[in-house]
Amino acid sequence: MSDAVKVGFVPFSASARGILVAFCDEQLKLGAATRKALGAAAETVKRAAAANQFKGKSGAALDILAPEGIKVDRLIVIGTGKVTDLKEKDFLKFGGVLAGKLNAGSGSMTVIAELPDAAMGAGQAAAIATGIRLRAYKFDRYKTKKKDGENGAVRADVSIAVDDVAAANKAFAPESSIVDGVNLARELVNEPPNVLYPEEFARRASQLRKLGVTVEVLDVKAMTKLGMGALLGVGQGSARPSRTVIMRWNGGKKSEAPVGFVGKGVCFDTGGISIKSAGGMEDMKGDMGGAACVVGLMHALAARKARVNAVGAIGLVENMPDGNAQRPGDIVTSMSGQTIEIINTDAEGRLVLADVLWYVAKKFKPKFMVDLATLTGAIMVALGTDHAGLFSNNDELAERLAKVGLETGEKVWRMPLGPEYDKQIDSQFADMKNTGGRNGGSITAAQFLQRFVDGTPWAHLDIAGTAMGAPKTEINQSWGSGYGVRLLERLVSDYYEAKK
Repeated sequence: MSDAVKVGFVPFSASARGILVAFCDEQLKLGAATRKALGAAAETVKRAAAANQFKGKSGAALDILAPEGIKVDRLIVIGTGKVTDLKEKDFLKFGGVLAGKLNAGSGSMTVIAELPDAAMGAGQAAAIATGIRLRAYKFDRYKTKKKDGENGAVRADVSIAVDDVAAANKAFAPESSIVDGVNLARELVNEPPNVLYPEEFARRASQLRKLGVTVEVLDVKAMTKLGMGALLGVGQGSARPSRTVIMRWNGGKKSEAPVGFVGKGVCFDTGGISIKSAGGMEDMKGDMGGAACVVGLMHALAARKARVNAVGAIGLVENMPDGNAQRPGDIVTSMSGQTIEIINTDAEGRLVLADVLWYVAKKFKPKFMVDLATLTGAIMVALGTDHAGLFSNNDELAERLAKVGLETGEKVWRMPLGPEYDKQIDSQFADMKNTGGRNGGSITAAQFLQRFVDGTPWAHLDIAGTAMGAPKTEINQSWGSGYGVRLLERLVSDYYEAKK
């Protein structure tokens, strides 16, 4: 994974190259450094704005080719709207908008990081750089040729002109590590299932050792010894053996309990014996979006040398329908000792999570746990594709997630849990069933998972609508969105800040 778009910071005095980007408010007001850089071209902006009915609304772009009075190929003016209303995520959006203006091929862009009344702060300039890198990601490694009209690869050097280069570099350094984590998660989700199966996924996760992450891979023999019958039952129909990967980043105090993250990693989901319909089944290569997020998160924490202790655990399986596959009516014994009657083999992700949640809760005793899973289609019926479903046994954790969701734009919406839903997953033959039927499907799935957290403060994020195939945004044009990496990295940062 490499960046085709390079981003760096330069002083305001640096000469503009290629495309010049400036910012104006809703009154078309430009900053002092911007007016100086534009010179006579400032009048061109006024005329072009009038001709194009450009009003400086937030994220709107005025694109002027070969502008008079300045030696650049293009001049792009990005509207900020009302400056006093701007938030961090707006600067991310601005970065995404201007990255979208880059043409295929090689080129240069200079961005004047100035608002009408003052230079942008280091954090604001860093957010623009982050937005550029997030938008610039593209997965096309398996294309050997481009169709007519299809966008080719973009290779560009972007220089962001700032008031304080050192401060901007310092602010961007941790954000750049987070972008690397997001793009790693995207890469994993986008890979085809014949390339990324459990063993290969485990191998890629093991590469985090280069960053100082301790990685342990549990094979089928080890999981059998631990009693992970729920996870192993899902993968027993596949020719590809299952794996569980435990990643530990120890950046905090030795005596301090870690925070825990668990990801569903169904590398391909046919539904098993309860096989899915053929239409759209190819998308089930993304049924490991939760595991991809956990790997990306651990990468981000390690790369920025976060002063935290964190455990990331992922259960990796394929759900396939061969003669050895799990059947409806089977009863499996989970690592917790609780027994589960299999009603539908397509309700497999919760079985994988059950054993991994229990393993993390009992072995590491984390301060809190968050699991992520592309778990149910029901959550998309309820929330669409703009929010992940949030379920939690802890109000403080739920509130923190909702807060950082709004800050990062990776939004969550809290859904109910309660004992009244337990009756839907009660079984006549075992301790529970693996599905409670159609009504409240995402809720009963979360209710099932809650039985395996051993009282640990816990949140479950159902990311079926947000991890893959979600609507494209200014900062994401990829099928695999990398959803959750920025959300959970901010959660960890805020949690430790609050505890200081």
